[in-house]
Order: sequence, then C-alpha cells, then structure tokens
Amino acid sequence: MIESIINCKNIKDADCLILTAGYDRTSSLGKGASKGGNMIVKCLHQDIEFFDRYNLMETNHVYKIAHKDLGISNKMLPEQMVKKIKNDYLKLINDKRLLILLGGDHSVSSGVFQAISKKYDSEDITVFQIDAHCDLRDNDANANPDQSYVSKFAHSCVMRRASEMDFNIVQAGIRSYAKEEYDFFQKSNRIQVFEWRKNIPTIEEIIKSIKTRKVYITLDIDGIDPAHMPATGTPVPGGLEWYYAIKLLSELIKKKDIIGFDIVEVAPRDNDELTQFAAAQLCYYMIGNCLIKNKKV
Repeated sequence: MIESIINCKNIKDADCLILTAGYDRTSSLGKGASKGGNMIVKCLHQDIEFFDRYNLMETNHVYKIAHKDLGISNKMLPEQMVKKIKNDYLKLINDKRLLILLGGDHSVSSGVFQAISKKYDSEDITVFQIDAHCDLRDNDANANPDQSYVSKFAHSCVMRRASEMDFNIVQAGIRSYAKEEYDFFQKSNRIQVFEWRKNIPTIEEIIKSIKTRKVYITLDIDGIDPAHMPATGTPVPGGLEWYYAIKLLSELIKKKDIIGFDIVEVAPRDNDELTQFAAAQLCYYMIGNCLIKNKKV
C-alpha cells in the first residue's frame, strides 16, 4: 500500500479533516483557482516529504488526516456556494478535530465564517488574514469583468462580510486596495491593517495586535511574495518572504488557539508546480504545529 499524508478514510476518526472547494466563479483577473485545492491534495498524497523538518516528525505517522471534497462547482451562484459550504462546515465542525478548507478563490471563506459565527461568539475570534488585498469591497461591481452578475460574496468582498459578522480582523501583507476599502478600514475599530512597504512590521507587532485568544487563519497565497508562490489569480509584487511567513505562522499557532484555517487562491498553471507544492508544504507544516499544540506528541 502506498503511503500518503492523507491516511484516514473515515472522517469520524480523523484528527484533521481537509475540505476542498473548487470554485473560482468570482475571480476578477486570472482563473484557475477552482483546481487549486485538489492540486494541493495531490501534492499531499504523493509529492512532499512526510518528514517535517521544523517539527522533526513524520506527522502522518502520528496523526490521522482525512480529505473530503465538498462538491462545489462554478455552476453555483456565489450565494449558493457560500450557503452550501456553511451548511457542510457546520455538520463537520468539531472541537476534537482540526478543520481546514482548501480553495478555490477567496469567496469560499465566507461560508466558513458564517459557520464559525454559529458555533462561537464572533467577537471572541480574530480572523488573521495573509493577503495582498484587503478584500473589503461591498460588492464586485468595479472588480468583476463579467458585469452581468454582481455579488456581495465575491472574493474581493470576503472580509467585508466577515466584519459585518463582528469578527475582529488583522491583515498582513496588504499592498493593494481601492479607496472604498481604505475608507472602510480607516473607520473601523475592529480591523488592523499591516501594509507591506520597505519597512515591514515585526512578527511581535503583528501578534501583539491580535487581542483574542481564538484565531482563525485565512491564507490567500497572493499575500506571499510571488517569487515564492507565483501561480495565483491576482498577483501583486512584494509580499511576505517565505521564511518570514513560516515564522509568523509558527509563532501565531504557538501563542493562540487556532480554531481552523484555509488556504485559497492557488491557481495552477502548466509546467509550474511551485505554487501548489509550496502551499502543500505550508498546509502540512501548519497541520503539524496545530496538532502538536492541541494533543502533544
């Protein structure tokens, strides 16, 4: 039998459940994110090393990791997609199990936020976002090339919807936003934006800004410097350097209670395996860190 990081068939027995949502109907520039989650899963099945050199263990030999595809497709309107993810996530959420969502464009995270707000008090949670963009538009009227359908659940609106649910929000890696978004976060007392310029913030500054114990991580891979993760729908020059991102995530997981995370906006392209491979490495590393903290080895 061939070994895999995804080593558990029965999701009821899993320490970690990876969900995939193949959706990129709301993408405003490059398409392809609908294939991102399953390509990350493919890398977890057969491409990356089992030995996690940061945690010094073969995580898949210690914990049970399962996968479930949510059956999301671009035939769904954004509102339908969000509702399905919310309902499925609510059925699967479990304090004894780490739940992860792999997108898909960033719109898929709205379903998770709706589910989490039913399970917990949103005011007690910070959504920590790594992203090149604020995603605080009210709708995609000015960002969607297909103006035949305008949605409030597009990838460019996901954090606006989270703010309306009273989540606290801390954003890192930001280097592109519309005036509408700037005006919105300037007036909000629940949103902390760390822009990426010549002088970047320290990891300590970012973590100190997170006031709640519970944290949900949403990782749009365009927040990472495209030198490391180039295959994404809306790339922006600059961003988090690879080892900075690993250290930031490590410290965050160590100091906070992570209630789940997602990785979105991987848009695979021909003859270029770097982005999905790197996303799979980040995913596996974060799984190990979270499970070690929660269960101890």
